[in-house]
Amino acid sequence: MPPTYPTSEAYERHLPHQIPEGFPIFITCNLKGAIPQEVRERFLREREPLERERLRPKENPHARRTRHSKIIFAMTDKSLDGQTTGPLHLRESDAAKLVADAILFGIPERYKLFAYCVMPNHIHLLLTPVWKYRKLMQGLKGYTAFQVNHLQQQRDRVFWQDESYDHWPRDEAEFFRIIAYIENNPVAAGLCPRPEDWPWSSASKRSIWPLGEPLSA
Repeated sequence: MPPTYPTSEAYERHLPHQIPEGFPIFITCNLKGAIPQEVRERFLREREPLERERLRPKENPHARRTRHSKIIFAMTDKSLDGQTTGPLHLRESDAAKLVADAILFGIPERYKLFAYCVMPNHIHLLLTPVWKYRKLMQGLKGYTAFQVNHLQQQRDRVFWQDESYDHWPRDEAEFFRIIAYIENNPVAAGLCPRPEDWPWSSASKRSIWPLGEPLSA
């Protein structure tokens, strides 16, 4: 049986989600259409052999699903970083700043924020919810979609992919690896030479924001 934890929410859309109460959650939200159809189809083909894979020694089905999810996420995020066409609405500095400001607005009432990064076609967050997870994400995505669409004069555009990726770190080492992954994303995508050079990221604030601590309001 998979390990059980106290949860504030458990729900399912296209994918099952379990949100443990009081735990940090790593979240990635993509713009609608950011992953081209041919890439989605390739990911489905990649998933098939994973699903046929036998359990590793001392691995239960839940752990295998988690491992497979990480593999598919890494492939997806690499694809997002490499996109030069398709929806890149957050490439414009005014739009990126609007989303970054909206993320910071949520602290401390809605969540404890440990790291974030706004990329041209997706965002990464590491936070511990205070509000119900679905409520805070609906609020963040709904507000930023409305504001960026208004800014870019795209009133009826569907802005965000309806489902987000979420994963909670299992230990302190993974927690810090996720922070490093989030803040290094612009460097890995070739957008800047150093994490702290990206203005729409927690890395730009590390001089006043101790690593591993939630940002103070």
